[in-house]
Amino acid sequence: MSLWSRITEALSALASGESLAAVFDRLRTPPEKTVAFAIAVIALSAKMAKADGLVTRDEVTAFREVFHIAPEDEPSAARVFNMARADVAGFEEYASRIATMFDDSADALWDLMEGLFHIATADGEYHPNEDAFLARVAEIFGMEEASFARMRARLVPGAEPDPYDVLGAEPAMQLEEIRTLWRQLVRDNHPDRMIGRGVPEEAVRLAEARLTAINRAWERVQADKAA
Repeated sequence: MSLWSRITEALSALASGESLAAVFDRLRTPPEKTVAFAIAVIALSAKMAKADGLVTRDEVTAFREVFHIAPEDEPSAARVFNMARADVAGFEEYASRIATMFDDSADALWDLMEGLFHIATADGEYHPNEDAFLARVAEIFGMEEASFARMRARLVPGAEPDPYDVLGAEPAMQLEEIRTLWRQLVRDNHPDRMIGRGVPEEAVRLAEARLTAINRAWERVQADKAA
């Protein structure tokens, strides 16, 4: 049975009244774990798009950019998305299910958070309800408030993000201390490392944008310290 056939089967169980918890309990091991993750990610993304009260075409397009779906699988993925975007109820359970799947690796959760930010800002506006939604998801994922703030500063359009926030540094730190932080961020976020982890091409593109922001912040910090 294909991945998307399994997803459709699981959706049928949900539609017939079986609880999300019961369905996920049956989807414990690969490929079932993969099915559960796909359902949760699509549903969480749809609820993210709905958080500001309206799912726009731009947000749907952004979802497709971040979470690649083969053309032959789009009908099944659309069914999950359309079911989930009816409202935002239940998003915490989806987020919790995802968190338990990756409790030994934060990288996948951080990648997903960046994808959700991409969807949230796709329509050109970052709504307070979207911010509240993402902050709660980040909390469920175990992301510290400071890390969430840095990610938001880097990914939400508007004012130029504070370069020290982007690097996780304090203005009072010595340049060499900040250089160490910068180098670690470059290593952690280099696209080659993402490819080595087997992430989708779309996530690699997000990593490239992230690396650009990190290097720009480092350049600004150097200029600030030299002034």
